[in-house]
Amino acid sequence: MDSGIDIGAPSDAFIREYLLLGLRFDRVEEGYVDSFTGDPALRRAVENEPAPDPADLARQADRLLGEIPQDLERDRAEYLAAHLRALNCAGRKFAGEQVGFVDEVQAYFDVRITKGDPERYREAHAKLDEALGGAGPLADRIQAHRTGDEIPPERLEECIHAFSSALRDRVRAEYPLPDTETITYEVVTDKPWSGFNYYLGDYRSTVAVNADLKQQMANLPRLVAHESYPGHHTEHCRKEAGLVARQGQLEQTIFLVNTPQCLMAEGLADLALYAAIGPGWGAWASEIYADLGLRFDGERAEAVSEAMAGLADVRQDAALMLHDEHRDVDDVVAFLKRWLLVNDERARQMLRFLSSPLWRAYTSTYIEGYRLLRAWLDARPDGVTLTSRFGRLLDEPLIPSTLRA
Repeated sequence: MDSGIDIGAPSDAFIREYLLLGLRFDRVEEGYVDSFTGDPALRRAVENEPAPDPADLARQADRLLGEIPQDLERDRAEYLAAHLRALNCAGRKFAGEQVGFVDEVQAYFDVRITKGDPERYREAHAKLDEALGGAGPLADRIQAHRTGDEIPPERLEECIHAFSSALRDRVRAEYPLPDTETITYEVVTDKPWSGFNYYLGDYRSTVAVNADLKQQMANLPRLVAHESYPGHHTEHCRKEAGLVARQGQLEQTIFLVNTPQCLMAEGLADLALYAAIGPGWGAWASEIYADLGLRFDGERAEAVSEAMAGLADVRQDAALMLHDEHRDVDDVVAFLKRWLLVNDERARQMLRFLSSPLWRAYTSTYIEGYRLLRAWLDARPDGVTLTSRFGRLLDEPLIPSTLRA
């Protein structure tokens, strides 16, 4: 399948083939290419091809895996190899091959997952009980806390912009961004996620926030940090300015769902508030809400959030129950309700994400991404600051196996 585009060195030809392969997956499953900021002629070439056969795409990925050029630096070669393994698995799955869920996650994200420990969930509930105070069933108290913490829908956009502005000023001082970088925020409905970053290239993003989920005051700072500063938007901008514009690593112009770059990106984004603000984010957020005339108990929110972090593995356990153990949907809903202390509607909303053919494995990017990247950040050598260590995640083409090594 020739795009008719001139190319130079052997590695250039190889990267072009990699980009074409990635773009072909978007014709099998729209949305597989999360963003593409490379040569528009490549996208046009793929759009003008016959519809691709997924099994053929799997074979193309396998062929390219054996042809990685010797002149590529080790980090780039390992990055491309990991992504080609992910695409090979995706092609085989789209072609109808049965792949076990644990093997699927490993092929996509370069991690091996296991079930969490219910004892940890019980400990998290005990911590939550202490943080919330009061009497009565824990599920009722956390529900009352969540309801009291909801942002009035008519104030949501204003709150988003306040946190974005505060984080942007702080992040740009630590991690310089092009003067032209910008984010447009949209409030949307009827989506299976809480927030989403659409990176448009040229240092521009659209960030959509789902109003259906009744955004909470405690979660909004984390959401804005995750999607924007210093999360997804910041990472895209830094990599476009550094890896692409300065170093010519054109493989970074495509961002593919269900590949190791997603685990790295989601782990980074889930740690964005930790990296930008750190402990004490509750008091920081309280001041911003106070300026908007909203009351927010930051200290309590931080304690509740820390307790809830002990329940992170529950969603991955639910995915394993659904796809690996083939448990009944109602059993999985009951499991989510029990440990995450959510109502039936919220549990089934989570299940919508866990059941999606495109997104079913994606939950692991948050769970394993946070775990791996947090451990790596905390294990930094003496004299290395959190800011500089986090900067490597923003700037380098790292994959999970690189961090484990």
